[in-house]
Amino acid sequence: MFPPPAHSVRLGRNLQKVNSPTDLKAEILRLTREYSRLVHRANRPGYGAADSAPEFAAGKTTVPYAGRVFDADEVEAAVAATLDFWLTLGPEGEAFEAELAHRLGVKRSLLVNSGSSANLLAVAALTSLKLGEDRIRPGDEIITCAAGFPTTVAPILQNNTVPVFLDNDPLTLNARLDQLDDALVPGKTKAVMMAHTLGNPFDLGTITEFCRRHDLWLIEDNCDSLGSAYTLPGQAARPTGAFGDLSTQSFYPPHHLTLGEGGAVNIVNNMLLKVLVESFRDWGRDCWCASGKDNTCNKRFGWQLGELPEGYDHKYIYSHVGYNLKPLDIQAAIGRAQLRKLPDFIEARKRNWQFLRRALAPLEEFFTFQLPTHARAWTPDGFTWERAGGARCEPSWFGFMLLVKPTAPFTRKEFAQHLDSRKIGNRMLFGGNLVRQPAFAQLRKENPTAFRVIGDLAGADRIMNEAVFVGLYPGLTSEMLDYIVETIHSFVKGR
Repeated sequence: MFPPPAHSVRLGRNLQKVNSPTDLKAEILRLTREYSRLVHRANRPGYGAADSAPEFAAGKTTVPYAGRVFDADEVEAAVAATLDFWLTLGPEGEAFEAELAHRLGVKRSLLVNSGSSANLLAVAALTSLKLGEDRIRPGDEIITCAAGFPTTVAPILQNNTVPVFLDNDPLTLNARLDQLDDALVPGKTKAVMMAHTLGNPFDLGTITEFCRRHDLWLIEDNCDSLGSAYTLPGQAARPTGAFGDLSTQSFYPPHHLTLGEGGAVNIVNNMLLKVLVESFRDWGRDCWCASGKDNTCNKRFGWQLGELPEGYDHKYIYSHVGYNLKPLDIQAAIGRAQLRKLPDFIEARKRNWQFLRRALAPLEEFFTFQLPTHARAWTPDGFTWERAGGARCEPSWFGFMLLVKPTAPFTRKEFAQHLDSRKIGNRMLFGGNLVRQPAFAQLRKENPTAFRVIGDLAGADRIMNEAVFVGLYPGLTSEMLDYIVETIHSFVKGR
């Protein structure tokens, strides 16, 4: 027989000293951390020590636009939860939900299996009969904007309601709120649902006042914006995701923190919405007992609902036509380790955005750069704002957006292809103008009343035709950022 590898011999000798399951688990986790240090260097934060940050060779190593950033903490958390083998959402999930809600300053956060599912549940919850006259009914309208990611809009259609598309401002990438009154149909408009685009908060002051004045629900799609903040005049800054009735998060790998897959619905104030979101997430059941628990209400066999017999088991009574959209407890364990690193991740994103903006400032002849909502202009020392004492925001940037000006001696396509050829990850603004997408174009042909459009969507079209963004995520090293800058400057000079 061949002799075992050296590390196997060492492993065997260590295990001979283990005297209990607790000791064995500790040894497994010690080795897990050692394994992660050896194998996962490419996924470590880019702002770490030079000997621990991801390795980089210009032109050979891909510079991703986004990706997982983790170290031995997350790997240990995942293995520890796997050894405990709870599997379904349980104690780690409960702890993560509490920690996320505390971070956002909301009443509750409910974990789900993706950000897309979070958006689906947020809209579905507002259709519940339990909301009485306030519920959203089939055919009602929900105001959104045209350029963005499709799963902000898809749940509106999936719940048999009508999206009403505002145009986008190409500078902020968010909705043109001067069109809100044109979009409103009293008695028909029931909600506003929008994303904070690329981490840039939309004008929450205008939106929240509009929703209050017209008694509308507000859903904040906060999937790209965890860690962003917004300040209303005369108030302290608050996290985005804490202004609407409901907000949503995504924990897919490109986002601010990751569980692999995963998302959350945040209940800002109204705890009835917690019951409704949970019901739609958990098969539509009326019971609110956590997995593995019975009779939380102390009347498990004391209900009579629908046309069921009195005393039918509450765990099998269904008030909604729901889904099963829970994640695993292992994912929540990873998320808890990620959440502890979120402040550093956010600061890295802000730092990287400012670095790229300063370094690319000489190219303003060729590119239009994104501005935060309410900012008038960028300067090397920061931003100037629309008015003193007015609303302001602090983005936790998801990406660094450039719009190729129509007067530039190159096209957006040529620019993006050049970045690709130099192994620099880049993306359009997701689906661009969504009404131009095949699914929406076909939908309009088959059912002209399936959605409404306000204006000509010239801003959304401009974003669709001109916008491309590169990465800012915490895995980028200073060498990678320098390479992005050098590549863009050299491309422009060559034209």
